[in-house]
Amino acid sequence: MSEFAIQASNVVKKFGDFTAIEGINLNVKKGSIYGFLGPNGCGKSTTIRVLTGLLSPTSGEVDVLGLKIPKQSELLRLKIGYMTQKFSLYDDLTVEENLQFIGQIFGMTNPELRQRLDQQLSTYGLDQRRKQRVGGMSGGQKQRLSLAAATMHNPELLFLDEPTSAVDPENRREFWEQLFDLSDQGTTILVTTHYMDEAERCHRLAIMESGLIRADGEPERLMAQMGVNIVEVKAPALRALKEKLLLRNEVRSAAQLGIRLRVLIHNHVDNPMQWLRQQFPEIANSEMNIARPSLEDVFVTVTGEGRQ
Repeated sequence: MSEFAIQASNVVKKFGDFTAIEGINLNVKKGSIYGFLGPNGCGKSTTIRVLTGLLSPTSGEVDVLGLKIPKQSELLRLKIGYMTQKFSLYDDLTVEENLQFIGQIFGMTNPELRQRLDQQLSTYGLDQRRKQRVGGMSGGQKQRLSLAAATMHNPELLFLDEPTSAVDPENRREFWEQLFDLSDQGTTILVTTHYMDEAERCHRLAIMESGLIRADGEPERLMAQMGVNIVEVKAPALRALKEKLLLRNEVRSAAQLGIRLRVLIHNHVDNPMQWLRQQFPEIANSEMNIARPSLEDVFVTVTGEGRQ
């Protein structure tokens, strides 16, 4: 048995002359949370649709849960859950009726369905709302119900396409706690997001741009391997300073964060703070400190915005 839930090799998907994904390689370990981070239109959703068998790849090989995709897509659908950002729920049905419908689609017997429905309502904090129509629920409640529906049949693999784009930060945090519970129980999760803080929660991460995977690895490792040091500078006239910094080859990028400028300096510069003070005398006496890398720094470094 393979240790991987998903293996994809040199996968390409074209729509006419447009290449949506180009030569993607993936190895997603069973029981892990694997993230796709990238802007809208970078190919994240297309990749998910290829992996689920909803789209056939133009070329390349896809193996999901030991099944060849798209050839064995029908068998795969019984083993996976799929949740989109638009929450595929029926507004005119109650919470209970939505889950019953999903259970019936997957062929659950009535005793099995009743037991699983009660379990899902309890797990996702919806037992007091079982008779409520979905149309009157908040975004966070719909999100929890959508996750309950996507996991109604205990899928081995869960695909989540921008699942938190319509909810507030508190609900997003709680949602991720539920994902870690599922992962701990053995469910493999593949999630797309454009939120940096969410991407940092993943066990492993791919950063996508224009149909390509620009970086792939554990978030902490990606941050450690950037090849830059980060200095935060508190000084007057930050906008003018930024423009001067960006003219230097030693500087990968610079961005303002409140009253500070966050400067990414190539690590061949031995002492970045000393270098800044020497090269820019106007900030020689300014407050500076070395900062911890963030996933946003990684993203800027590996995608078009950060390349010189």
